[in-house]
Amino acid sequence: MGKLIAYNFTTLNGFYKGPDNDISWHRHGAEEGAFASDNLEARATLLFGRVTYEMMASWWPSPMAMESMPEVAQGMNESEKIVFSTTLDSVDWENTTLINGNLVVEVRKLKAIPGKVMTILGSGSIIAQLADAGLIDEYQFMIDPVALGDGTPSFKGLTYKLDLRLTDVRKFDSGVVLLSYAPL
Repeated sequence: MGKLIAYNFTTLNGFYKGPDNDISWHRHGAEEGAFASDNLEARATLLFGRVTYEMMASWWPSPMAMESMPEVAQGMNESEKIVFSTTLDSVDWENTTLINGNLVVEVRKLKAIPGKVMTILGSGSIIAQLADAGLIDEYQFMIDPVALGDGTPSFKGLTYKLDLRLTDVRKFDSGVVLLSYAPL
């Protein structure tokens, strides 16, 4: 059986993005970059919704990303990626597959692959849908020491109470804290 991890950074008041998809508030310094690079070396398949995919695909292949965070950019570009969208007709970021089918059905098929590890990056609506379906095995949240007046909640659209058990904590020098949880 495969494993599905939800990874997101969030504000103290629970937003994973601000107005107009702003994520400039996230403190992604050298220590966080090394953590991200190490995680990409695990070779998990990256899952995105359309909005997160378009944002990531416009940044990580760029010369600026390669210059500012070369290890993370290389890992992001080389990783297998799947974007779930009912509105996109094609994708052009290397190693990316587009799936237009039913999200829950398609992720169940992927989880049936022995040893398959997948990580959802951003993509709050996908996290909420897959949490509702009981398909997420681990939640990892990078909590930034910032609060926003407005934004999109990490679990927007969740239809029931999600009980979690804390499994790990990691503090970064920037004040960011990584909290890892498993469903009860």
